[in-house]
Amino acid sequence: MTDNLDPAAPPVAAGTIQVWSDLLCPFAYVGLIWLRRARARLGLDGRVRVEHRSFPLELFNGPHPRRGTDTEAVGLGQIEPDANFRVWTAPDDLYPHTVLLAAEAVHAASAQSLEAGEELDLALRQAFWTHSRSISHRQVILDVAAGVPGGGVDVAALRGALDDGRHRADVVRDFAISGTDAITGSPTLRFADGTSTHNPGISVSWQGPWAAGFPVVDSFDPGAYDDLLKRAAR
Repeated sequence: MTDNLDPAAPPVAAGTIQVWSDLLCPFAYVGLIWLRRARARLGLDGRVRVEHRSFPLELFNGPHPRRGTDTEAVGLGQIEPDANFRVWTAPDDLYPHTVLLAAEAVHAASAQSLEAGEELDLALRQAFWTHSRSISHRQVILDVAAGVPGGGVDVAALRGALDDGRHRADVVRDFAISGTDAITGSPTLRFADGTSTHNPGISVSWQGPWAAGFPVVDSFDPGAYDDLLKRAAR
C-alpha cells in the first residue's frame, strides 16, 4: 500500500474503489471477480462502488499479442475457475489486438452510472476471455452492452457516445497518468483515504520470455479484498 499519490491522479469518492486496468489483463479480471464476490459476502453491495479507469497496455507495449493472453489464461485459470478462462478459439484474424474502443465504451457507460460502467466492463471481459469475441469491434461492444443483465446499460446512449468519440479523451488522459507513481500497473486500486495497491492478493513470476513462456502464480489470497472493501466502506 502506498501513500504518495501523484497529484495528477483524479480524486476517489468516498465509498468507491477506483480500479485502473486493461480489459485484456487477466490479473485485473481475477481481481475484479474476487472484489465482487467479497463485496457480496460482506454485505457491501450498494455501499462500495467501482469506478473504472483505463490502464491501456497497448499504448505502452504495442498491439496485444494472442500468445501473451493465451499463456496468461492458462496460468490464471488454475487459481480462479469461475473466470472461465479459455484460449482464443475464434479465427485468428478476429483477435482483438486493440481494445481502446472498448475502454472508451466503459468510460461512456460509467458516465451513465458507475454501476453501468462496472457491468459493461465485466461483460466485455467475459466476452473476450470465455467466448472469444472480438471486443475491439463497435458492433460487438454494442451487442455485449445489450446483453448486460437487467438492461443496465443504455445502448442507444452508448452508441451515440462511441460515434461522436466524446470519451476518447478520457482514455488518453488515463494513459498519461498510467505508469506514474500513482498508477503503477494493471490492476491498481485507489481509495478515498489516499492509498493505493497494485495487483492485490497475487504474487506471480514468469517462466521463459514473456508471450513465449508462461506465468507461475507463487501465491494468491482472495481474502485480501476483504480488508480493501472495508477500507473503502469506511
